[in-house]
Amino acid sequence: MREFVRGAAWWTEDGRAVRADPADRERLPGDTWERAGLPAGVRLEFTACGVSAVEIAYTASPPSAADSYRDAPAMFTLLAGEDAIDTPAPPPGEHRVLVHLPYPDGEFTLHLPEALRPVLHGVRPVDGTLTPAARRPRWLVHGDSIAEGWSVSRPHLAWPALAGRALGVESVNLGYAGAARGELASAEQLASLEADLLTVAFGTNCWSRTPHSAGLLYETARAFLALVRRGHPDVPLLVVSPVIRPDAETTPNALGATLGELRTAVERAALDAGVDLLPGRELLHAGHLVDGVHPGDEGHELLAKAVVSAPRRSAGNCATSHGKPADEWHSSPRSP
Repeated sequence: MREFVRGAAWWTEDGRAVRADPADRERLPGDTWERAGLPAGVRLEFTACGVSAVEIAYTASPPSAADSYRDAPAMFTLLAGEDAIDTPAPPPGEHRVLVHLPYPDGEFTLHLPEALRPVLHGVRPVDGTLTPAARRPRWLVHGDSIAEGWSVSRPHLAWPALAGRALGVESVNLGYAGAARGELASAEQLASLEADLLTVAFGTNCWSRTPHSAGLLYETARAFLALVRRGHPDVPLLVVSPVIRPDAETTPNALGATLGELRTAVERAALDAGVDLLPGRELLHAGHLVDGVHPGDEGHELLAKAVVSAPRRSAGNCATSHGKPADEWHSSPRSP
């Protein structure tokens, strides 16, 4: 079954795909590990031959207290060409779900009902045969709730998923809602994973959730990037600084730093580390935010386009030869 899974960074002993190293759990903050249990961006990718439907055997859990507030319904979303087809997920429990294919032959991606934290037990075709999708270059994306896709209507519309499909790479979502404050244990975990492309996008949660001064965030970001570079000295690394947050831009936090000053600290750290930088301030405007902090589907699409077109001085071909050029890229599949 695991040969069909894409976007999984680690597995637990009981077969759950998780987004932080279980062997290193004790060094992680509790909120980071809690979000790592959500399989954000984890999906099945396969080629079908003569298949009418795919049966998924899995066990689902009740949404966490945080995820119960999310608006996104629990769905299996099948991406078939330009179409996104939803199959409602049953309530928590052990289930077998049939996902019908719109045509019997072709390549498909199936996103999971993430909030239910499904544990996959098996995948089988109804008629015909399934083969795992070919492996593609691996893109690790580390960030906070925006990278995790907290506020999109479906998981496949989060900016790492959109950009990954456009670039033709296997996106691995390592975004942690409420966390991602430059924890050095997370940097070392990133350094330990196989990667062909890296993106780091954090800083917003350093304004209020865990207040940082500009100087502290600069040194934290420099240390974080240095540890990532120890494991990936030659892998293209893009830093995306925080997007707009109107209530924080000019408001000092508990240590006197505004988000604008924290953003500058992140950008200075990226430039001093010699990695690629995508400044976040002008990528969105306030109207793209659904709650004053998190972008909705349109905002995620804009972020994805910006990341796709961001220059990467050392990217080689892994981020440019598989996907469409930025000026030819349009919206990825949406649910009807």
